[in-house]
Order: sequence, then structure tokens, then C-alpha cells
Amino acid sequence: MGSCAACGAPLGSVLVCETCGALRDAGAAPSPFDVLGLPTAFAVDPARLRRRLLELSRRIHPDFFGASEPAVRALAERNSAQLNAAHQLLADEARRADHLVAALGGPRESEERAMPPEFLQEVLEWSEAIEDARAAAPGSPARTALAALAQGLDAEHARLLARLSALLTPLPERGAGALTEARQRLNAVRYLERARREIAELALPRPPAPAPR
Repeated sequence: MGSCAACGAPLGSVLVCETCGALRDAGAAPSPFDVLGLPTAFAVDPARLRRRLLELSRRIHPDFFGASEPAVRALAERNSAQLNAAHQLLADEARRADHLVAALGGPRESEERAMPPEFLQEVLEWSEAIEDARAAAPGSPARTALAALAQGLDAEHARLLARLSALLTPLPERGAGALTEARQRLNAVRYLERARREIAELALPRPPAPAPR
């Protein structure tokens, strides 16, 4: 990551020198790992991630640069936004995996839309159950069955993330075949997340019909 141009100290983040406090311009799209000063890896310690967010926030928050010249205040605002965006990405396992697959030259979602073959039959069954519940009345068997389905989707989501962790730990070589499988499993994760949101929406009580005029 280099050293600070102002004081020569080693840098722990591309956003700021944590020794002298000098802000740095990291460009338009810095790596979230470089932003937070963490090693590039799928496994991220949540406590360490949160600690780095707080440590860097205390150094770059725009409120600390209120008396500075406009260019410095603007840089503080941009760096603070980049810090928060990097934290949100790395705190989400699926988004973290998505970033790593793309960064390592693997296919993007728009380039590889397939899901694991063994997953497809279950997807058809889950989608059918959700559509049946959508067409059914609240309190019907089709609706009450959604609770068990949601639990099953949560368990499958956890299994998919565990498989992603195995595929990305240690990180594969750039362009490796494992990245295609990782993308397919990420597609399955995205499906499960959408299905889980649909189930949550169906579980909400419907608003009462407006009274006749």
C-alpha cells in the first residue's frame, strides 16, 4: 500500500495516514479491502471489520474538517462515503464473494446466469410453493406452509455460503474454473434472497379494504 507522502509512515488504509492524519485521494473505485486496511480474503473477522470502521471514521469524518479549505472538506466527504460503502460490502458475505469473483477475473452475473444443476429442481418446487401461496388467502394451508419453507431456504442459504467459502479459501488463481462455480452458487444465493423477501411480504397482513362511500 506504500507510505505516506507527508510523513513517510507505512499506510494502513488508502484513505488516510493514521500516523499524521493526512487525507489521501484513493481514486474512484478503491478495493474495499484497501480502504479498510484488511487482507484480501473471503474470510473477514466481523469484530475486526467493525473496529477498522470506527478507527478510520474517527480520522476522516467530515465534521473534523469543518474549518479546512473546501477541497479538503470535499475529500473528507468522499473518503467517508467510500469507507461506509466498503464496510457495507465486506460485512455482507454474498457481496464480498461477488466482489472477489469479479476482481479475480471470474464471470459477472450478467455473463453467467446459471445456477448449480442440483439446485434447479428445488428452485422449481420452491417457486411453485410461493406462487401457490400468493394465490391463496391468508391463513390458508398454502400460506401457513411458508414458515417451514422460509426455514428451509435459510438453511440452504447457509449451505451455499459455506460452499462459497470453501471455493474462495484460499483465493483461487485469476481466471480459475472455481470462479465459475462460485458465480453459479452466488446466483443461487441471490435467488434465495429474493424468495425470502417474497415470503416475508406474503406473511405481512393485508391492509383493510377501504370502507364503502
